Amino acid sequence: MIQAGMKASLTAVALSAVLAGCQMSPGGPPPMRGPSPMNPQPGSGIEGNWIDQAGTGITVFRSGRFETIASDSGRRLSEGGYQLRGSIVEISGTSIIRQTAVSFNCAVATPSQLNCTAGSGQQFVLTRYAGALPQPEVSPPTAGGQTGPVRG
Repeated sequence: MIQAGMKASLTAVALSAVLAGCQMSPGGPPPMRGPSPMNPQPGSGIEGNWIDQAGTGITVFRSGRFETIASDSGRRLSEGGYQLRGSIVEISGTSIIRQTAVSFNCAVATPSQLNCTAGSGQQFVLTRYAGALPQPEVSPPTAGGQTGPVRG
């Protein structure tokens, strides 16, 4: 049981490292949060929400930008940009956890599956996700009345 939890955690860290390599430009759009407004139909490109095989990270592709969040806590793991070139998605960004640049390419296997390979050679699959996006955990108000994300 502990090994399964560790494996899921390691998968989430590996995926976030892969997805965190995108380049952000100053003044970019605000983080994407809240219930998923998208439930893309097959053939609508890659816009929308995608989940990794372990179910630990949800990646949101929207208007040339992406963000990956932890499926359990809503914590932002990575962010960046992408370009669709034919049936290949070229993705680059920054891992928020590791503060490192990453890049990878994904082949659009079907309208609901992306087969991805990181620059390091690691392979993984993303599948369309129709569920709601998790909200980040917020700590209780402090004496000053401020709240913030739970750090752990």
